[in-house]
Amino acid sequence: MTTTHRPPSHQSLPAWLREGARVTDAAKDREAIVPFIGSWEDPQTRRIVPCAVFLRPEDGGTEWIVAPGAVREAASR
Repeated sequence: MTTTHRPPSHQSLPAWLREGARVTDAAKDREAIVPFIGSWEDPQTRRIVPCAVFLRPEDGGTEWIVAPGAVREAASR
């Protein structure tokens, strides 16, 4: 069995929540792709979020950022 190294901020995330995964944003009830998970600094508040989940629409469009607990695994197609 091969184990993938995950940064400390990612170690508590479920295995399905990874870059490239298709997820559902629970608040928007909208499916998206995860292009990046990692540390992010809000440019307005200068607050650092150690484990932000970036989402982008499958068909293109504007990305948005959520907390790891705000997404669920998308249903299989």
